[in-house]
Amino acid sequence: MSKVVKFGGSSLASAEQFRKVGAIIRADKSRRYVVPSAPGKRNSEDTKVTDMLYACYALAEAGKPFETELAAIKARYDEIVSGLSLNLSLDEEFKTISVQFQGKAGADYAASRGEYLNGIVMAAYLGYTFLDAAEVVFFDEEGNFLADKTDEVLSVRVKELGNVVLPGFYGAKENGVIKTFSRGGSDITGSILAKAVHADIYENWTDVSGVLVADPHIIENPVAITTITYKELRELSYMGATVLHEDAIFPVRKSGIPINIRNTNRPEDPGTMIVESTCKQPEFTITGVAGKKGFVSINVEKDMMNSEVGFGRKVLEAFEQNGIPFEHMPSGIDTLSVFVHRPEFEGKEQAILSALHRLAKPDSIEIDADVALVAVVGRGMKSNRGVAARTLASLAHQNINIKMIDQGSSELNIIIGVANEDFDNAIRAIYEIFVSTRL
Repeated sequence: MSKVVKFGGSSLASAEQFRKVGAIIRADKSRRYVVPSAPGKRNSEDTKVTDMLYACYALAEAGKPFETELAAIKARYDEIVSGLSLNLSLDEEFKTISVQFQGKAGADYAASRGEYLNGIVMAAYLGYTFLDAAEVVFFDEEGNFLADKTDEVLSVRVKELGNVVLPGFYGAKENGVIKTFSRGGSDITGSILAKAVHADIYENWTDVSGVLVADPHIIENPVAITTITYKELRELSYMGATVLHEDAIFPVRKSGIPINIRNTNRPEDPGTMIVESTCKQPEFTITGVAGKKGFVSINVEKDMMNSEVGFGRKVLEAFEQNGIPFEHMPSGIDTLSVFVHRPEFEGKEQAILSALHRLAKPDSIEIDADVALVAVVGRGMKSNRGVAARTLASLAHQNINIKMIDQGSSELNIIIGVANEDFDNAIRAIYEIFVSTRL
């Protein structure tokens, strides 16, 4: 058996955390492939190394002195190296970084050094081979990830090297220029590596004991989900659950590799297994509840709309022409509502309204800018009666007005629109009816 293990920034923020990670890896010989993030916050008042690097490079790019800031970053790593009693010096690496900053190597290069340096420290600590991601993770000149080339080269290199530490978050274009994934991209690197080595499991270690049923900022000590499918996770991730980077799902999903979300600080917890499909029944009727604030509802009304062929296409064309994707589009006999992200819509509001009048010729258009969307997700909803009724009853009991309800034919989720100010209470009400009452 072989496992790819990825550790987040909070898991590697200090020498103490490194020792926890080392114990986890050494406890299982199948954990042969390690993907580290850059050091995260040591406490709530601290700064992530990646943010320190961005700020340091901004000074260099502006032609201002940056040596003090770079020295502070080096001190973070020296503290870890010293705390682990390693015979390792990063002096040469920081000299190179200084030269590259002076030469304005780019913000992506600057941000990538956090993972690069942590990879060197991790390899030295474990006695594994360090493999620079710039040598095996490829992007084209436009910055698009080259999945096939990466998979081909990476699988060969790793097979040659044995136990490997591959820093996350970055790769390189064909001309050698460093390119990063979006923030949280170390999750993607771990998934890419798991696919390349045909891993049995991709373990993603973080500071929570798996994917939680609800946001812990809203629900105190929400329960963890034991098993969740990729489809369910996709729904929850899109609606605000942020344990795993969305793009990290696809490489392993295609290869049928399960992901296990684990807690570095509680390694005895089994965490959450993310799988393609399962015969296991969920512990609760719903798998999870998540959501986002900041949506706008554009309500288009026109008599006899339902008999006008192409009306929906004309409405959506107004958004397409202005480069605005839509989230949901519930409709009635004479009304059609389009839900979009408010920040994207605001700057093009009048252009879209003009296009709607020109293309669809509605009787009236109303805008509701005070909308939050809540997603109730779960494969168990299909086999349980009355889920929608119980959801709506729980909201009514809390005097929460419902602006919209939309359920897909897959019966995997129910999307509910509420006022922004009711968002937290809506999450609490749904959690209470489906989870708290079953504990």
